[in-house]
Amino acid sequence: MSGIMKVFLLLAVIVCITEAQRGCLCHRVRSQIRSKVKDIQIYPATTFCAKVEIVVTDRRGARFCLDPELAAVQRVMASIIKARTTARPAALTSSPDSTNTASL
Repeated sequence: MSGIMKVFLLLAVIVCITEAQRGCLCHRVRSQIRSKVKDIQIYPATTFCAKVEIVVTDRRGARFCLDPELAAVQRVMASIIKARTTARPAALTSSPDSTNTASL
C-alpha cells in the first residue's frame, strides 16, 4: 500500500472515531418531569458515550433527557426499577403425576 493511501486510511479512521464519540443522545438535560410519561429508557455508559443517559418519552411523543445526577431523578428511577423487579408471588400447584409448577 502506498504512503498516500495509508495517510487517507488513517484520516478515515480518525474521522470515524471522532464521530463515534459524539454518539451521546442527550446534549441537554432537564431536572424534572413536567408531563405524563409514556416510556423511559436508560442507556448505560459505553465507549461511544461516557455518561448514563435517561431518555423520557411523554404521552404526546416528545422525547427529552433527564439529568441522572440529580437526587430527585435518582429517587424516581429507583422506584421504577423496584416496581419492575418486584415480582408477584407465584402459586405452586401439583398433581400426583407431575412436578411442581408455578402459575401466575
